[in-house]
Amino acid sequence: MDSQGINVSVNSEIGKLQHVLVHTPGPELEKVTPENAHTFLFSDILNMQVAQKEYGYFKKVLQKVAQVHEISDLLTDILRMESVKNGLIDRVCKVEDKAFLAPYLKSLSAEDLSRQLIEGVRLEDVTYINKDPYALLPIPNLFFMRDASFTMFDNIMISNMATTVRARECMILNSIYNLHPLFETKVINPVLSYDIKGEGTVEGGDVQIIRDDVVICGLGSRTNMHGVEAIVEHLKTKPGVKHLIFQELPLEPESFIHLDMVFTMLDVNKCMIYEPVIMNGSYKTFHITIDGQKAIGKEVSDLLAGLKEVGIDLEPVYCGNRNNDWAAREQWHSGCNFFCLEPGKFIGYGRNQHTLEALNNAGFNIITASDVANNRVNLNNVKKCIVAFEGNELSRGGGGARCMTMPVQRMAVEW
Repeated sequence: MDSQGINVSVNSEIGKLQHVLVHTPGPELEKVTPENAHTFLFSDILNMQVAQKEYGYFKKVLQKVAQVHEISDLLTDILRMESVKNGLIDRVCKVEDKAFLAPYLKSLSAEDLSRQLIEGVRLEDVTYINKDPYALLPIPNLFFMRDASFTMFDNIMISNMATTVRARECMILNSIYNLHPLFETKVINPVLSYDIKGEGTVEGGDVQIIRDDVVICGLGSRTNMHGVEAIVEHLKTKPGVKHLIFQELPLEPESFIHLDMVFTMLDVNKCMIYEPVIMNGSYKTFHITIDGQKAIGKEVSDLLAGLKEVGIDLEPVYCGNRNNDWAAREQWHSGCNFFCLEPGKFIGYGRNQHTLEALNNAGFNIITASDVANNRVNLNNVKKCIVAFEGNELSRGGGGARCMTMPVQRMAVEW
């Protein structure tokens, strides 16, 4: 078990990446069928081998610039501690009403338990009769690491998911962040900490740290107003004046589930947007200024205007290159969902050709992930770029590069 702790610190979306958590998709993907895809929040079923090949290049690029930690390895580490193992099993079995399964799970080695908590437990593995083929459901969404937790400044925040099928992800991550020596931070569930009624939902795909005093948040199908208010209450505990700008999102289709599907940062002065949502007055934007225990809110014309009010003047790059038909098609396949490696260098799907053309026109060189992975291109020798990786299969899962990463340490940015 790695005992060298990480000083958790994320004060922007774009600071040079130092440490990031990922989960390489595995056999849990093959447990998604046409019959249960809706239960698992998938609109399609993925080919595991193809998805893993695409993911491999994505991960290799990350490894070129930062330390990459696999969540399954960290889970195995903590499960070697008997008290942690038993405690996590008891919590999972209680929340999922699977008390009968606890003895079987406790009999497993740390490696096997880690695998089965992710891939699920089939009924033939235990002596129990039920119409459901699974004694414990798989969690095929785990490779979307951004959803179940997110880093806010020096804290790791545990999400309160909008759907119960993803609750185990939060339980696993909460145990890792609190009990693995790799993490030196206070772990907070904002809803459990600040929402008295417990009605809030917050997911990490909706929360973006823009600057050390500015947070933006989506308000839609996955993060509700109670969740936004919980974030406000947390920001009240931080020193200095803070700003929370929240953006209403369409409730359907599912490609709009999180803010990072319509807006991501690219550089200190550039961002990627899906214009029909971000610049459409039909979806309201509010700016809340937080100073100590005082919070004052007002409506602003749009997200970019709200950011400009706090000194962040962004030039938008448009998903689909301002062609409405292409924009809709490419947004559907995560055309706005980019993940910064450092200011002006980011990674995303290569399939969205019109969006890549817009990025190239905005001054970003297009580099392939295979060239970076195979040392044909050194990112240190490139000033501004988009690293494009194949994602024809991964994109069918409903998320992109930002969705698949959980950064826990970035360097400070000079604004």
